[in-house]
Amino acid sequence: MFPISDDNSDRHLTPYVNYIFIAINFFVFIFLQGMGTNYLFTYAFSTVPAEILTGTDIVTAGEIIRDPNTGQTFQLPGLQVTPIHPWLTIITSMFMHGGWGHILGNMLFLWIFGDNIENRLGHSRYFTFYMVCGILASLSHVFLTAFLGQNTEIPSLGASGAISGVMGGYLILFPRRKVNVLLIRFIVAVPAIVALGMWILFQIISGMGMLGGQSDGVAYAAHIGGFLAGMLLVKLFDRGQGFVRDGLLRRDR
Repeated sequence: MFPISDDNSDRHLTPYVNYIFIAINFFVFIFLQGMGTNYLFTYAFSTVPAEILTGTDIVTAGEIIRDPNTGQTFQLPGLQVTPIHPWLTIITSMFMHGGWGHILGNMLFLWIFGDNIENRLGHSRYFTFYMVCGILASLSHVFLTAFLGQNTEIPSLGASGAISGVMGGYLILFPRRKVNVLLIRFIVAVPAIVALGMWILFQIISGMGMLGGQSDGVAYAAHIGGFLAGMLLVKLFDRGQGFVRDGLLRRDR
């Protein structure tokens, strides 16, 4: 069940912030990461749990890895010097990706669900909501990695955590909205609660492997943490709820 579009018939705002987020992700991936070939940049600005936990930059030497199946060898780059404070990599890593499949999948989901959330929250609130969810998602991965005693020097990157937050918020605000999904070879419309409920269930089941020390290279903790953050926080950012300013209840129109 793979989402490909949703109902935008009630959208009245042009989702400029969402468009900017998508543009930045593509710009960073193509021009700064060299479409995944600039390992020096990637290994300098990704989030490394050990760096976040200690607040210090860690530099390691590269190593030669041999594929046991093909016998081929390749060099795995070490962690590079980070020219900013390591804590800021929580932000930079949110706009980086590991390959074309990674970024295209993430941007499709952001394109589908982000505009509806921006339409509901407004531009500035959507920007803040997205960034907060991304930060909390990354911290979820950092702390769970340390808690489970896994390798804290493996870098992580991607917009998945922030986008998971958007999806969690979408589930709360638009649970019955129709989402078109690709089901085997057919396109069917299902309520968001079904499409997103199945998605987060898959993340939870897949993430259970981390508890047994297994890993497929996906930061499921970030997906789950971001999704929960979006569910819990979206009402605080909901422009339809009004807010207190100067002792008066006003709406952010």
